Amino acid sequence: MSDGTDESRSSPSAQKDAVLKKLAPYWYPYTTMAKERWLGREILEIVSTEFRDRSMEYYRYALDSGVTTINGKVAKPDTVVKNGDRIENVVHRHEPPVTSTPVKIVLHDKERGFLIIDKPGSIPVHASGRYYRHSLVEILRNEFGFPKIYTINRLDRLTSGLMIVPLNADLARSLSGEFVSGLVRKEYVARSKGEFPAEEIICEEPLLTVDRQMGLNIVHPEGKVRGGLYSASGVFDGLQSAKTIFNRLHYDSATNTSVLRCRPMTGRSHQIRVHLQYLGHPIANDPVYSEERIWGPRLGKGGVDVIPCEHRAAPAPPAHLLSDDSPEALNLKPDITNPPLLLASEEDDDAKSRAKLLPRETGHDIGMGSPVPLSSEAVEIITRLRNMKDEDEDWSRWRDVVFRAKGSLAPKDIPRAPLPPQNKRKKGGPSLPQTPLPDDVLLAPQLTQGEALAQLSQMEAPPPAIDPATGTLYCPECYLPLHPDPKPEKLYIFLHALRYTTSLGCFETDIPEWAAEGWKWDQA
Repeated sequence: MSDGTDESRSSPSAQKDAVLKKLAPYWYPYTTMAKERWLGREILEIVSTEFRDRSMEYYRYALDSGVTTINGKVAKPDTVVKNGDRIENVVHRHEPPVTSTPVKIVLHDKERGFLIIDKPGSIPVHASGRYYRHSLVEILRNEFGFPKIYTINRLDRLTSGLMIVPLNADLARSLSGEFVSGLVRKEYVARSKGEFPAEEIICEEPLLTVDRQMGLNIVHPEGKVRGGLYSASGVFDGLQSAKTIFNRLHYDSATNTSVLRCRPMTGRSHQIRVHLQYLGHPIANDPVYSEERIWGPRLGKGGVDVIPCEHRAAPAPPAHLLSDDSPEALNLKPDITNPPLLLASEEDDDAKSRAKLLPRETGHDIGMGSPVPLSSEAVEIITRLRNMKDEDEDWSRWRDVVFRAKGSLAPKDIPRAPLPPQNKRKKGGPSLPQTPLPDDVLLAPQLTQGEALAQLSQMEAPPPAIDPATGTLYCPECYLPLHPDPKPEKLYIFLHALRYTTSLGCFETDIPEWAAEGWKWDQA
């Protein structure tokens, strides 16, 4: 271990007496440069295929409200994105709740400049999707006072455990090279379904991300071959697609689950989760790869069919939300006498736009982000996964109609700054000027847990509004239909990064309680 300082600190905002940690909604300006897959496409098509939190009609309404700009000019739904465009979109963030388990700093080596983190399940490493302040990077910045960190190894949002976080660029480059070259020895612990074989099992199936929106990966022959793998003696063993070594630690007949030692020799997205699924022993509480409603009774054992299929079907709501005026169908619905925010001069343009069906309306958004054509089985799996997510959120996007009776969106309290000239922006750097924190904020002492809890009352969300026509609870600022909080047990999985061995030393966390022999799993 390092001779640095072992501080073993936890996030001060953790609510020990609460099951979930929540944030009040807030307006946020999100800025990005045009991605290659967006070029030549209309902004409404891009937004509606990249995101699924709101209805198709809402996204058009938001664009008509002027909350999206391209190169500083307001974008309309049919604005085409070009190479080099700077896009800013103002959103009202409703960050999902996360577990109240705090981030823990296992070690702070001040001399060599790195942290050893024990990340709880439920928080992503970087801001993504609906998560921003509930991301590890922002928690370390805002709650622990580390203004600049370098995340070189990432864990899935649902995965807990050890992360090595350099605090300077030189160490980050050095350690990144070790990870890419396969020189870092990683050890995870998992609890899988069924009685795993007693002998050592090695899985080397190639993996492929086939749906970026849902983050779904499958075993596929076109899976990436990337980086290299070195033996324990430092000899290069050649390119590897994906390789994981599994050893059973113990089997629990009461829950029909096995606790495993998992050693990923490569670092593919969802590698351990997908390899265990392929072997017929998915992680016991994995809400994606161990869900019969998505994969059927075999739970994806042995992989899925990879024969390409072009057939797609338009998404459909549940029976109780069937309607001729669905907010998910822009061009299939009957004409609306007074569409919101539609000016008389725009009627011709609107009629033309209705003649073209967007990919999300026909189901052809499934597979748009896949590097290979999808099979019919893969399409069905993605469809069922999306439907399950909709159901878990009480079909929120299918009930997204409150805005029809409202005026334009009116974002407020947003720290705005003009975009810098395009030739002044460094690749990969911030596109909005960063306002430095005052000295008294940077030097302020860390809040105690009691002080942080005392401030929670100032962070509470405003009470929801109620739509008198439907009884729907909705946000009074962005008109989002509110859905139930997730169940805490859905926010993490039985997969934990336990031990990493690098040139800096060997580091490990405590073994999670669910990995202990004799642990009682309440599945009620």
